[in-house]
Amino acid sequence: MKTITAYFVRHGQTMLNHYNKVQGWIDSPLTEKGRADAKRAGEQLKNIPFTAAYSSDSGRAIETAHIALRQNPENMNIVTYQYPEFREQCHGYFEGNDLNQMWQFVGAQVKLTSESAVLGTYGLEKARDLIHQADLYGEAESNDMFWSRLDRGFDKLRANSKDGDQVLVVSHGMTIRSIVDRYAPALDEGVATINGSITKLTITDDDIHVEFFNRIDFQS
Repeated sequence: MKTITAYFVRHGQTMLNHYNKVQGWIDSPLTEKGRADAKRAGEQLKNIPFTAAYSSDSGRAIETAHIALRQNPENMNIVTYQYPEFREQCHGYFEGNDLNQMWQFVGAQVKLTSESAVLGTYGLEKARDLIHQADLYGEAESNDMFWSRLDRGFDKLRANSKDGDQVLVVSHGMTIRSIVDRYAPALDEGVATINGSITKLTITDDDIHVEFFNRIDFQS
């Protein structure tokens, strides 16, 4: 059985994060803090002998990966890939809107008015379907659409890796939290994935094990 160790890093803070805007498939540049987030993650992972580094194809994830890898003394030997399958979930019509306003609109379907209330009552996967149902254009990803895409990404990563490989994957807050929620729900304590945080996965041919989630103090 093939076993891969993957260190998932959430991208650094972006302008839209800073302004509390919905940011899924749309993009915005890293802030000064965001670049510091990326550097901090890279410094904590600099002693890992990565065989490859992956990111989503969003600019904020690509930039975070570049900054993080510059901290690794073997960075010139690490092959990088961009996989759209590791993007954040698509929020359709709500992309770029105020985050609190989106949750008020989405939550109106179930008589709730905040992100914490919707997620606390229905969980991440049902909440994703509520966003899809509320989207006036029908283009926000449903939970099935989201997982079909993300599972393809894991299959591509498996196919591109050898047994024992250690890889970096720069992805997104809700994407990483969704992985944890599905494969290690006890570790998802209802907190947001921190910009630049590290989540460690052990990926086998037919399963994913979460070693830890959302750490900013990991030392390799």
